[in-house]
Amino acid sequence: MIVGLIDYSAGNRTSVERALAHLGIEFKVAFEPEDLVGVDRIIFPGVGEARAAMEVLRERGLDTALKEAAAQSVPILGICIGCQLMLDRSEERATECLGIISGSSARFPSGRGVKIPQIGWNQVDHRNRHPIFDGVPDGSSFYFDHSYYPTLADERLEIGSTEYGVRFPSAFAENSVVAVQFHPEKSGKVGLGVLANFARWRNESC
Repeated sequence: MIVGLIDYSAGNRTSVERALAHLGIEFKVAFEPEDLVGVDRIIFPGVGEARAAMEVLRERGLDTALKEAAAQSVPILGICIGCQLMLDRSEERATECLGIISGSSARFPSGRGVKIPQIGWNQVDHRNRHPIFDGVPDGSSFYFDHSYYPTLADERLEIGSTEYGVRFPSAFAENSVVAVQFHPEKSGKVGLGVLANFARWRNESC
């Protein structure tokens, strides 16, 4: 089993690489679509700005490659900005995103008694229990670092939620695609559990 790790000249690739190596999961870095040939699943890591990330994806043809992989039921995990870019659009510089899952990303509203961006640990409450959280206790804390949060056209896709001024879907899934707003690679034992679960996850679409 080989994981293709998307590189878009930003993101948090190194930390994800270290986490995968710690788990003994084989991976290859994908700079262009050809690098995804033969991979069994894909991780789209994140830290970055929505429009800049989408521009690089389009320049390299990775946007089309990700859409095709989703259509072919290849398991995909989006992390942080990789989570947000799975949606249709982002308020961040009015960016058109991948449109793999229906929804959008909005900036946290000011005046809610919270600092923007959210940086640090916060709880994820399980919704519609998903194999990605197998062995991970409900209400476990994960590491977040973001100013924008996802919203979904279909709330039934939500598999985890978090409160930060507003309650938002911090994890969601549709068919072979899973997206998490938090950073599992920076979230200790529970985060490694999520990555390990993704590496062995199969569903009826796969």
